[in-house]
Order: sequence, then C-alpha cells, then structure tokens
Amino acid sequence: MNKRKQKYTFKKLFFSFRDHGFLNWINDKTYLKICYKIETGERLNLKQPKTFNEKLQWLKLYYRKKDFSTMVDKYDVKKIISEKIGEQYVIPSIGIYNSFDEIDFDILPNQFVIKLTHNSGGVVICKNKNEFEPGLYKEKFKNLMKQNYFYRGREWPYKNVKPRILVETYMKDGNYDVLPVYKVLNFGGEPKLIQVILNDKTKNETVDYYDVNWKKLDIRQNFPNSSIVLPKPKKLDEILNLARKLSADFPHIRTDFYIINNKVYFSEYTFFSDCGFKKFIPNNWDLTLGNLIELPPVIKG
Repeated sequence: MNKRKQKYTFKKLFFSFRDHGFLNWINDKTYLKICYKIETGERLNLKQPKTFNEKLQWLKLYYRKKDFSTMVDKYDVKKIISEKIGEQYVIPSIGIYNSFDEIDFDILPNQFVIKLTHNSGGVVICKNKNEFEPGLYKEKFKNLMKQNYFYRGREWPYKNVKPRILVETYMKDGNYDVLPVYKVLNFGGEPKLIQVILNDKTKNETVDYYDVNWKKLDIRQNFPNSSIVLPKPKKLDEILNLARKLSADFPHIRTDFYIINNKVYFSEYTFFSDCGFKKFIPNNWDLTLGNLIELPPVIKG
C-alpha cells in the first residue's frame, strides 16, 4: 500500500471512529493536533500560532465564554440578534421541540424548514406538505439528537447546547431555488472578507471570496469557485454594517446572512470557519488572514 493510500485509509478510519463516538476520550489538544495533521498535512503550532487555521485551533482551546453556546444555538440566538440589530432580521420560528415525535405536522403550514439547534447541517426543507413524509426523517433526527457536535471538531461553543428541533418559516426568493449565503469574516469587529455560497449543500456547491469592495479574490478552499463574478448586492453595505455590530468585541467571528426579496436576514454565527481545518489555495492566504487575528487573553471555560 503506497503512502497516499495509507493516509487516506487512516483518515477514513479515524473519522469513522469519531462519528461513532469512540474518540471522545481523547483530550482536546491532542485531538486537534491529530485532526490538523490529517486535514492539512502540517503540524499544529499552538505555542506560537501564526496562520488563520492555527489561530482558530488556539481559540477553540483558550477562548471559551459561557454565552458562546447561546450564540450557536439556532433557536436561542434569535433573541440575541433581535436585541442587537432588530427582530426584522430574524427568520420567524414556527415551533421548538424536544423530540421529533412532539411535532404536530397537521398544524404546520404547507412549507417549512426543520433544523437542529445544536449542530450544523441537520436541515430538512418541506416545499409541499402534501408530498412530505415525516416518517422518512424520524430516525435521522432521533440519531442526530443523541450526538454532541462538539466532539467532531472540538468547537467548544457547541459542547453545552441542548439538542432540540426547530421548525422555521420557509424563506424563498423567486430568483433562486437555493438561496445564496453571504458569510462575512470579521476581525476585531471589522469585516474583511466575504464568502459567497451558491447552491449551498448540493452537489453543485461553489464558494467564492470577495473583499468588502466586492472584488473577487483568487482564493479557494474545500469547494470549487464558481465561473462567474456576481453583481454587487444592493444590500452589501447593510450586511457589512450589521456584521460590524454583531462581531464587535470578538477577535474573529463569521456572521452569515441571506438576502431574500431584497431584505437581509441573519443566518448564523460561526466561530471557526470550516473548523479551521481546510487549506487555502494559494496557501499565503492562511498567513494573511492569520495576521488579522489578535489573540485575546486566555479564558478557559
């Protein structure tokens, strides 16, 4: 077996063990060092972190505030957003449930979105309730409710989030089958970079990077770039101003937004973009963005 195949086999086995909870016993620092080596091929420097990805790992370990858990809770964060920038930027909730069996689908509207409060990616979209079969998703949500998302990448904010099921209003824009996502990378409360996600969570997903003046940048990570330069959003200035308000007092945080029918809506806070494991192409962007993060005093949660 050649080295490349050995590395692939080890990576696949390691993450399979992780997904079954067999690696939860490994302490956070050791676990992150292993993951970082697997994902980037580099050694993780926690004593003198310099790059963006290194500093995100440092922040996972040494910058832990209690309210971070509320900020990543898909339901509880809505109150924070309402207080900071206004309720008009919050996607309306329909219901919050402790189990899939609690959901009364008969009283739900024809279209809705189901998501979990404690993880990333556990989303089901119903566009026509007459064609929706809840039984197809019951086991999936039952299993996901048992998982602690923290153990995947040791992203500390997720560790103490209570698993619940959130049903939200289905937000649609006639121009798109899948809404674009505008993800603003903020450093010390100042937006510096915008990720634009097209065809989010589909096989055709692309990620482009723009600066705050809407110049498309030569950056790629774990998804391909699109082949187009998008027109500058009319709501870009509003998104950047909201990002400043929501990221104030944080050394680094990502604030994600939608533009739906010419209105801005908050999507989510992300403390560790791509979990801090995805390499930049070209590689110099890792250090360039790392230089923008001023590490705070240690706060151990």
